[in-house]
Amino acid sequence: MSESKKYEIDMCNGPLLGKVLLFSIPLILSGVLQLLFNAADTVVVGRWAGNNALAAVGATSSLVNLLVNLFIGLSIGANVLVARYFGSDQKDELTEMVSTSVVTAFLSGIILIFLGFFLARPLLVLMKTPKDIIDLSVLYLKIYFAGMPFLMLYNFGSAILRAIGDTRRPLIYLSAAGVLNVLLNLIFVIVFNMSVAGVALATTISQGLSAFLVIRCLYVTDGDYKLIISELRISPEKMIKMFQIGIPAGVQGMFFSISNMLIQSAVNSFGSIVVAGNTASGNIEGFVYISMNAIYQTSISFVGQNYGAKKFDRIKKIIILNHFVVFFVGCIMGFMAYYFRNGLVSIYSTDPEVIFYGAKRLSIICSTYFLCGMMDVAVGLIRGMGYSLMPMFVSLLGSCVFRIVYIYTYFAAHRSLEVLYMSYPISWFLTWSVHIICMIVIFNREKRKISTLESK
Repeated sequence: MSESKKYEIDMCNGPLLGKVLLFSIPLILSGVLQLLFNAADTVVVGRWAGNNALAAVGATSSLVNLLVNLFIGLSIGANVLVARYFGSDQKDELTEMVSTSVVTAFLSGIILIFLGFFLARPLLVLMKTPKDIIDLSVLYLKIYFAGMPFLMLYNFGSAILRAIGDTRRPLIYLSAAGVLNVLLNLIFVIVFNMSVAGVALATTISQGLSAFLVIRCLYVTDGDYKLIISELRISPEKMIKMFQIGIPAGVQGMFFSISNMLIQSAVNSFGSIVVAGNTASGNIEGFVYISMNAIYQTSISFVGQNYGAKKFDRIKKIIILNHFVVFFVGCIMGFMAYYFRNGLVSIYSTDPEVIFYGAKRLSIICSTYFLCGMMDVAVGLIRGMGYSLMPMFVSLLGSCVFRIVYIYTYFAAHRSLEVLYMSYPISWFLTWSVHIICMIVIFNREKRKISTLESK
């Protein structure tokens, strides 16, 4: 067996559950590790730089997601197409797709540097970021966005590896980068007293390491997905296909971020102590979300390969299985976070008020978080079949528009944190319900289309 083959997973044949777990568990571990390292950022800042620094970092998360999500969406397009070409054994198409993905990743990172530099302060002001933390938030963002080419290269490179079934090597690369990140955090913040600037610089350097490792992997592999430097260019045809799938996914992510920015703005209006508690809670919630998001990414790759191989009976099994898996993961992780909420928030801050407000958010979000996982998996299953516009529109209406209307109507009339946070589970359930209907329609349509072509 070649070196590359031992990392690949045949998603089109054999028992499903074992392969889904083999694929998703390294993804879950990767996400958890990444969040542990990010949590280390937050803990170091909160413990050694104070509540203002903690709030300053937390106040940027929605804005970072807004600016980055469009380009992360393009990596989803790359994932779907690489999986499809790999599943249908189209080697030349696969090589072109890998090359196009890597060049697109680098150019996306360059664009994001400029967006982050020029839009940081105006958008933070628009979000009503408290005056006592806005300068720290701007400084953090400008340094953080300097590392965007690294972040994009890692995300696109990992998307390529996921598409062929390899989630283990990205885990190794992320672990190495994360250890470096923690060490640099301790040095920059505690030893050199660099506060939020030190955290941002540590993140940028560690992202550079993860990008180098994943690109090196694609360059030295003997698999069909090898990155050939002499052929490193953009294929207009592949880019258009990637954009057709990826841009709607990115736009959806951007609008989710806009709705979350509105919620963050509402949280900001309650003061920096509430923002700090919200920041700690958001970090804890991330562990639950990233575990469920691994099943979303699993859905894209498994459906993508089986769609390329035209195995619709297997796709039907994937749909059912992945819903059960994400429900189980969401319930277990969510209720653990709910049960230990006070102790978990106290890791980030010893301030009783910060702990109180962080636990308040956790009690609402994490007890219902499985709904978000089921919503995302439904989207991943649809995107794996090449449909991206439909889930985008459904998500925009069901989550984004609903949340905006909710904030300016019901929340405005009943202004409390509990009412604000309830906008999440309500929107998750509404959006998932419509996605299920769309998924059934798309599945039957595509199955009929393939059957018609095969009968001619």
